[in-house]
Amino acid sequence: MSARTSNDHARDIPEATVARLPVYLRALITLAEQGTMTCSSEELATAAGVNSAKLRKDLSYLGSYGTRGVGYDVEYLRYQIAREIGVTQDWPVVIVGIGNLGHALANYSGFRSRGFRVVALLDADPGMHDEVVAGVDVRPFDELEGIVVEHSVAIGVIATPAVAAQDVADRMVEAGITSILNFAPTVLGVPDGVDVRKVDLSIELQILAYHVQRKAAAGLAGSVEEDSA
Repeated sequence: MSARTSNDHARDIPEATVARLPVYLRALITLAEQGTMTCSSEELATAAGVNSAKLRKDLSYLGSYGTRGVGYDVEYLRYQIAREIGVTQDWPVVIVGIGNLGHALANYSGFRSRGFRVVALLDADPGMHDEVVAGVDVRPFDELEGIVVEHSVAIGVIATPAVAAQDVADRMVEAGITSILNFAPTVLGVPDGVDVRKVDLSIELQILAYHVQRKAAAGLAGSVEEDSA
């Protein structure tokens, strides 16, 4: 029987678990930086903000890395999760749209420290092409195809206005990019085989506003009940 490859294993992991693996990795990195050598599932779950039963179930999809009575070796588990999600290698990334958000993303040190290397910043505005952001030249968007081939780019980040995002996504797909992180406030249409992750800050704020409103309403209801008692 042939050995099971990492990719075979990854296909068996539920999408919800995949979404939590980077959270566990971030918690393990923090623990390692604090000098923690081993941790229990409860300690790791607390650091990651999940319950320990969910964490143990998630990690069971990766294999058995804990030792009963001892817990997890922080550095070893950190490496195993990083390998599973593919960040033990250097991933070239291209960012399109170098406005305020694009500038912020280009300067984000978390890309470099988490295994992602920004190889190009692209913008359609000729007025941007003399700029250098975080040590990277801003280049014309028309150079996308050549950059993708030159650097074997598989991940593209869209930080353009909504009106331009679909055209940018289409060009990325045609150039061979298979994974897109979309910050534009619009839904992208892409063919099968292309993964899109959407980050909409306004939606996240609206969700928070909903919870604030619920808390305020609950507090008001409690106050009325006390006054009527």
